Amino acid sequence: MKKIVNIIYILTVLMVVSSCKSALEAPTKSSLDESVIFSTPSLAEGAVAGIFHSFGETNSYRGRFLVYYGINTDAEVYNTLKSVDDDKAKLSNYNTNVANGQMNTSDNAWAKFYEAIERANLAIRGLRAYGKVESNAQLAQTLGEILTLRAVIYNDLIKGWGDVPARFEPITTETAYLPRNDRDVIYKQLLADLDEAANYLPWPNENALTSKVERISKAFAKGLRARLALAAGGYAQHLDGTVHLSTDPDLARDKMYAIAKKECLDIIGSGKLKLLGFEEVFRKLNEEGGAAGLESMWEIPFSEGRGRVIFDLGVRHTTVDKYTGQNKGGTNGPNPIMLYEYDVDDVRRDVTVVPYEWTNGIQVPSALGRLYFGKYRYEWMKRKVTSTNDDGLNWMYMRYSDILLMAAEAINELDGPAAAAPYLKQVRDRAFPTNPAKVTTFMAAATASKPTFFDAIVNERALEFTGEMLRKADLIRWNLLNTKLTEAKDKLRQLENRQGKYANLPAKIYYRTAADGETVQIYGLKFGDTDAAGAALGYTSNKTWTMVSSGDTKTFWDALFVKDPNAQQVWPIWQVFLDSSNGLLNNANLGL
Repeated sequence: MKKIVNIIYILTVLMVVSSCKSALEAPTKSSLDESVIFSTPSLAEGAVAGIFHSFGETNSYRGRFLVYYGINTDAEVYNTLKSVDDDKAKLSNYNTNVANGQMNTSDNAWAKFYEAIERANLAIRGLRAYGKVESNAQLAQTLGEILTLRAVIYNDLIKGWGDVPARFEPITTETAYLPRNDRDVIYKQLLADLDEAANYLPWPNENALTSKVERISKAFAKGLRARLALAAGGYAQHLDGTVHLSTDPDLARDKMYAIAKKECLDIIGSGKLKLLGFEEVFRKLNEEGGAAGLESMWEIPFSEGRGRVIFDLGVRHTTVDKYTGQNKGGTNGPNPIMLYEYDVDDVRRDVTVVPYEWTNGIQVPSALGRLYFGKYRYEWMKRKVTSTNDDGLNWMYMRYSDILLMAAEAINELDGPAAAAPYLKQVRDRAFPTNPAKVTTFMAAATASKPTFFDAIVNERALEFTGEMLRKADLIRWNLLNTKLTEAKDKLRQLENRQGKYANLPAKIYYRTAADGETVQIYGLKFGDTDAAGAALGYTSNKTWTMVSSGDTKTFWDALFVKDPNAQQVWPIWQVFLDSSNGLLNNANLGL
């Protein structure tokens, strides 16, 4: 098995670099010799491309993990929410089946993640043995990049499946089958790996490779270490089925907050990144410029013929038009309550939550129960998507505002709200460029105590990151998954029935097409709007603004979660992998 994996891996590397001029300049002897590959910078760098190849496979990040992990929360939902018995819905509604038709295949995300880990393990072994990284900066950077990519994959394995087999060395006959390991073992290895990796990696724009956000920089390695520290020091559903903090003293909460604080302050102090205007962040993402040193810290790279970011998560186009050659978008979208969580002056609302879709090149209102993530838009791209199945947009894995909010959270816990306030305020200032007085009022209330500041962080992360699939992992580590989903369920019921804070919302929305012939203008989406005013304003059309339609067998809110979310925080290991595990893998005690 080891020989086969090595040959497949090395052939992948060689195919990646074979067209490169630098590869032609490499030594010609023994093309399958690790000592040549991992002592030659141009060849060793091909290992990075080999790992990215696993990221972009059909059922890996591209068409499965990015689409289905992170749904459902108080911020994000599967847009066909009421279909509770469909295999796609079961990946979202905390009732996932071990033989799920979307996932239970031998080439799915679980397999592709471990394929990428094996490729990383082989490269790490080769670089440590032959790379002389202590004296070769190029090979050291490659090692740092691969250590970080392996940590990315393990981060997502733990989010998706909880306690998973720990593989940090290439497969041997003796290690072909492994049981689940307690995630604490993995977290400690990753925290050490990322600490090492940061020493090898340049800051953004310090060399040619780090001038693009598709390559790993010191800033991203440090940011990922902060994210992993907060997860390791937080709550999770463990192997015994219960939700609790780690009992490992090395992962005590104060130690993990200290790591997150240090790493975030290092990044902030470097001055290598900055906040952009909120809409500008996502316009630049969709325009695919890829420049490092702005707000995006690292993006999973997809070629034009791979990746389904807009295809599944973007604003829906029901027909082909001048912006896109595919009629896609909107598999997932914002939880309808998010439309009403933003302050009227918060510029993030209209970027994040889109209440319309495109038909025949014109925007038309969607339903309250089918909103779209406005962060991903065909109409913001500089090229027209022509592929029938993929759009090629990169996935923004981390951005600088996350660093500021992680810093605020960690510093609040360690030093109190006054010390943490400047980092939260930067994010809030960006959200309210035309009303700084509201920021002042908000910060005064938020800094009243450590608990009030924590609550402010919990809410701010929803407002900032809806559609970026961070919310579920955040709620789990805070031990708020069940609480926030239950609150969301109640809010959805009240919204549909116009009760509670939603009591005075209009029953209808009123709309018309603007003079440009494509933009829809909608009245009735804000607190203070009324049906009387809508009817009097001369809009050409109106419709009832509701989540329910005739024939529904399940209400929108009851489909948000089917079982106790805390009993199913993770997916099961799929049956095909249980069957091939030599009896070492199971889903016992996980409510699956």
